[in-house]
Amino acid sequence: MGLPWRDYLELLRTIRWIKLVNAAKVVLSYMRSRWGRTTQMSGLPMAMAIEPTTSCNLRCPECPSGLRSFTRPTGMLPVELFRKTIHELSESLFYLTFYFQGEPYLHPDFLAMVSEAKSKGIYTATSTNAHYLSDDMAKRTVESGLSRLIVSIDGTTQEAYAAYRVGGNLEKVLEGTRRVVAWKKALQSATPHIIFQFLVVRPNEHQIQEVKQLANSLGVNEVRLKTAQIYDYERGSPLIPTQTRYARYEEIAPGRFQIKNKFLDHCWKMWHSCVMTWDGRVVPCCFDKDAHHVMGHLDQTTFREVWHSGPYQDFRRKLHKARSSVEMCKNCTEGTPLWG
Repeated sequence: MGLPWRDYLELLRTIRWIKLVNAAKVVLSYMRSRWGRTTQMSGLPMAMAIEPTTSCNLRCPECPSGLRSFTRPTGMLPVELFRKTIHELSESLFYLTFYFQGEPYLHPDFLAMVSEAKSKGIYTATSTNAHYLSDDMAKRTVESGLSRLIVSIDGTTQEAYAAYRVGGNLEKVLEGTRRVVAWKKALQSATPHIIFQFLVVRPNEHQIQEVKQLANSLGVNEVRLKTAQIYDYERGSPLIPTQTRYARYEEIAPGRFQIKNKFLDHCWKMWHSCVMTWDGRVVPCCFDKDAHHVMGHLDQTTFREVWHSGPYQDFRRKLHKARSSVEMCKNCTEGTPLWG
């Protein structure tokens, strides 16, 4: 596999003094909140996820897009809304993820938006089920300057893969990956850094070593194992792996489960990052998949006004008082660090 340092170098290339000053403001305001239980925010986010679309071709069982269970509408991100947002945040963002829910490659202007963000010195990443990586799309992906391509591959056989990626075709995933690798070589490009993301669930947990071997044979740069979020985990699920280190949940009594991590009353994500849905709603993090906690609408106001607004400050304050009282936080295994 390729060396991860090249991916880190790509991220380091986004550093500008103005971004470092903003990052210092964000970190200091977060640390003040930890020490003094204040929620005063300084600076703008260092990272952000933007949702190109909620549409998806698959029906994954623990995904609102796959289940078609959203209460919010499905649609495509207007390019002008993207440009407005990225123009305002280009001097603070180090990292921009073109993904929240849905399949990004279904958006007709997805790669054009990647190129625009890249031209502003922002590290760009996306996550895809890789069913739309035709030869032309693979070439355009490399040419767009996309920094990181995360390919969801949750099995090394069609049977294991389709147990979670319902409606998916493993051979399409592998063929799309081969095309991107080939175009990287043809165009002599170090990017995108290709990651096989392997969601460890019971049907595929025996294939962990196999997926590493498969990635190596294809020229994929890295394999990352990801634990699965299960919505109704309290009574167990056939998706929870038997290898406990790959599960977010632990059995506390026969047939009864709880999440492993502790509920600490703070969250670094509330200070350094956020999510924008395809229609311009700002939500606190990627666990708010159905946009229940809308902090503001970017088609109506500026990002700065939303980021420093009363509702956002109130939400940060609520996490400090009782993070476990926020429903979406109850199933969260992320967020609490910076420095524990």
